[in-house]
Amino acid sequence: MAVVVATLVLQVVLPDDMALNPWWLLPAVSGLLVVALLLANPGRMTQFSAVERVISLLLVATVTAVNAFSAVSLVYDIATGTIGDRAGAVLVTGGVVYWTNIVAFSLWYWEFDRGGPGRRAAGRAEFPDLQFPQMADPDLAHQDWEPSYLDYLYFSFTNAAAFSPTDVMPLRIWAKMTMMLQAVVSLVLAVMVVAWAINNLK
Repeated sequence: MAVVVATLVLQVVLPDDMALNPWWLLPAVSGLLVVALLLANPGRMTQFSAVERVISLLLVATVTAVNAFSAVSLVYDIATGTIGDRAGAVLVTGGVVYWTNIVAFSLWYWEFDRGGPGRRAAGRAEFPDLQFPQMADPDLAHQDWEPSYLDYLYFSFTNAAAFSPTDVMPLRIWAKMTMMLQAVVSLVLAVMVVAWAINNLK
């Protein structure tokens, strides 16, 4: 939860023409969803709850939609040459959007791998969607080992940086397609922002 809140705060530093207006809308909506999630379950998630899952998916969808708006605005302005001579602002915006994209996809992986954290905790899923190294070799972890959110965050980061699987393997079609979409978004952002920065930094 702390990672999500910190990432939402970063959205506030985006330039006005690349962020959702009014600027307080994303923090306000996301804050309400976070509070609702904490009220529904103030402790560790140990069982499946339809209410918690709906709130969690709304939060993830909100973060994803707003970040997609910022990403499209950034790429469009660079492609059309309307970004101006603002190298610092573009690099900061690109970094924030790139990181938020990593967090957003880590939340999608967290929410859908084996039916989400509630179903994973309840042991309802028979087969994994993502295979972590600890699942493939019993000598690497305890038999009841389960991935935490930080495992999904690391997985999302490596996919965004390498544009391919590293140590975590996608086993289901949805996981492969989601990873492919994330890699495409990350590649476009990296190529556009870095190429523009190299051409415009003094």
